[in-house]
Amino acid sequence: MELPDHFFRHETGRITATLSRVFGIQNIDLIEDATQDACSRAVEVWSVRGLPENPSGWLITAAKNRALDILRRERRLQSLSTDLGVSLNTEGLGLAQEDQLANLNAIADDQLRLMFSCGHPNLSEEAQVAIMLHYLCGFSIKEVAQAYLSALPAVDKRITRGKKTLAASGSLFDVTQKRDFLERLPVIHRALYLLFNQGYHGASQDSPVQPLLCREAIRLVTMLFENPFGQTTETFALAALMHLHVARLPGKLNLSGELTQLLDQDRSLWDQRHIQSGFALLRRASSGQSLSEYHIEALMAGVHASAKDFESTDWHKLVHLYNALQQLNDSPVVALNRAIAIAQSEGPGRGLEEIGRISDPKRLESYPFYWATLGELQSQLNRVLEAKESLARAFAIARNPAEQSHLQRKIDSLGV
Repeated sequence: MELPDHFFRHETGRITATLSRVFGIQNIDLIEDATQDACSRAVEVWSVRGLPENPSGWLITAAKNRALDILRRERRLQSLSTDLGVSLNTEGLGLAQEDQLANLNAIADDQLRLMFSCGHPNLSEEAQVAIMLHYLCGFSIKEVAQAYLSALPAVDKRITRGKKTLAASGSLFDVTQKRDFLERLPVIHRALYLLFNQGYHGASQDSPVQPLLCREAIRLVTMLFENPFGQTTETFALAALMHLHVARLPGKLNLSGELTQLLDQDRSLWDQRHIQSGFALLRRASSGQSLSEYHIEALMAGVHASAKDFESTDWHKLVHLYNALQQLNDSPVVALNRAIAIAQSEGPGRGLEEIGRISDPKRLESYPFYWATLGELQSQLNRVLEAKESLARAFAIARNPAEQSHLQRKIDSLGV
């Protein structure tokens, strides 16, 4: 028996969620220490004795026992047990019921409760995503900082603020109340969308894509729509766009780790399982009357996924979808992507015209793809000097070596 990839990372989230139910979210520091100790002990013990029959159950039990040891040492167990007695009787779970501790359905429910707890309205979007990564996905504070190109003290402060907010709430979010569930659902959608985008379009110094973040976002959104209250058209649309985008990741980088434009991607490398899942979810998302940003973005991803090659892409349809998206989100990035679609549909000159009409272009000046797009369209119009200048500005603010290498090849192709 071999452990799956990221076993301990995922188990950290499962243990944290389960022990938050057992010991109370107000004891998140205790839970975090016990979880880390259990994972470290598992590495030592399993390397000698081999894997137990139920590794997940072993870890949860070890973490629970470690938490009890800490409480006994600190002489807090008696007072805490009194409080827990009420909570445990309410939830139908006793500390000794190991089979219930490791019950898969209960664990999934606990993780969903922890996810919704992380979406607390008193926290910023950045803090919500940070504590989701930390507590649900098992990322260390250093890993969260690296994923978001943020300074370690800043991320530490976000997670500490999140931890205090969780502890002050006193209990995990109650996902059995439909009204409360649906009220917080848009916040959870947004957090998962930001998490996925950071993986797919992120600014990692090591790579232009972070597949691990994409996989975690898909894992969490799947957990969301597996709950009856989470089965909304917006949830399905969000899941669809994740699957349809992540399907293209195998073609996004070449064997040397360099970026490959959509025009040049080998579509035979695209993951057909994700494409099929994406279209199935998109059909479920189409059953209602609402049309969210997630619906439109998923439909866009579907246009690309259904085109047999770049030339077959229905750019007129994409322009129409961008027009609809602008009605919901008139951001400079959306306007830039709309201009790219117009350039493909009506020519580079029209694309540059639309870029010139962006209402707040200063917000794009630190965005490398803004300058890269300008350079690409200028080069197509044989405005070589302007193109080289734009691409050089993109190169200067590129976020990782892969982006720099891609842009340098573009600059070199323009000649002197």
